[in-house]
Amino acid sequence: MSDNGENEDKKPGFLALLRASGGLFTAIAIAVVGFITNSSLERMKASETRAQLYAELMSKREDADSALRKDMFVSIIQSFVDPSAASLEKSVLNLELLAYNFHEALNLKPLFVHVAKQVQASRDASRVDYQERLERVAHEVSQKQIMVLGGAGRTFDRVIDLESLRANPGVGVALDEETLEVDGIKRIFRIRVMEENPETREFKVLLTVATPKGQDQEETNVSEFWAGAFDFPMIDNVRLLPDQRAAIVLNRYDQTSAYMTLIYFPGSYAGLKEKPYFQEVMKQLLNTQPG
Repeated sequence: MSDNGENEDKKPGFLALLRASGGLFTAIAIAVVGFITNSSLERMKASETRAQLYAELMSKREDADSALRKDMFVSIIQSFVDPSAASLEKSVLNLELLAYNFHEALNLKPLFVHVAKQVQASRDASRVDYQERLERVAHEVSQKQIMVLGGAGRTFDRVIDLESLRANPGVGVALDEETLEVDGIKRIFRIRVMEENPETREFKVLLTVATPKGQDQEETNVSEFWAGAFDFPMIDNVRLLPDQRAAIVLNRYDQTSAYMTLIYFPGSYAGLKEKPYFQEVMKQLLNTQPG
C-alpha cells in the first residue's frame, strides 16, 4: 500500500511536470515558428525591394534609351527632309543608322530606293563603295530578321534560274512548292517568278498560299508583288488569316542565278507598324481557354 501511495503521490507531480514541459515546448515551437516567419518575411521584403529597385532602374534606362533613340531618329529624318544639308556620304551613313536601329518599326524600302537612285545618278568617285554599303546593310538587316522570324516560324530556300526566266517572258518560272506548318496550321506555298528588273535587281513574284481543309479542299491566298534586296520580312510581308505572315527575301543575285528565302511566321513577330486587326484579336481571345 505504501508503494501505491507513493506512486499516487508522484502522479500529480509528474503530470504537472508534463504540463509544464508541454507549455515550454509550445512556447519554444511558437518562438521558432515566429523566427522562421519573420525571417521569411524579411527575405521576401528584401527580395521585393531589390525587384522594385531593379524595375525602377530598368524603367529609367528604357526612358533614357527611348529619349536617345527619339533624338537620333528626329536628327536623321531631318537630314532627309532637308536635302541641301546632306551629302551623298551623309545620306548613306544616316540610312545605315536608321536601318540598324529602327528596322523593326519602319518601312525603310522607300529610303533605300531613293538613296540608291542618288548613288546610281552620282558621278562621285566613291559611288561603287556607297552601293556596296547599301547592299551590305540591307543584307545584314534582312538576315537578322530571318533569324528571328525563322526561330518562331519555318523557312525554305529556292534558286531562280535567270536564264530560264529570261527565255520565258510573260510566263515566268515555277519554283518547287513547299509545305510548312506553324502553330498547327499547315500551308502549301507555290512561287512563280514572273519577271525580272535587272536595273533594280527585283523580281515580280506570284505567291499562292493554299491551306488544306480536308477532303481535297483548300483555301487559297494569291499575292503578286515585287521582291528585292530592300524588302525586309518583318515589314514587307503577306498577311495570312488568322494572324500569320509570309515573306520573301532576296538573298543573293548574280548573272545566272538569284537566291531567295520564304519565311512563314506568326503575326505577333511582324514589325511594330504591322498591328493585328481587331477581329483577329477578338477571335484569339474568345478561342483562348483558361489554363
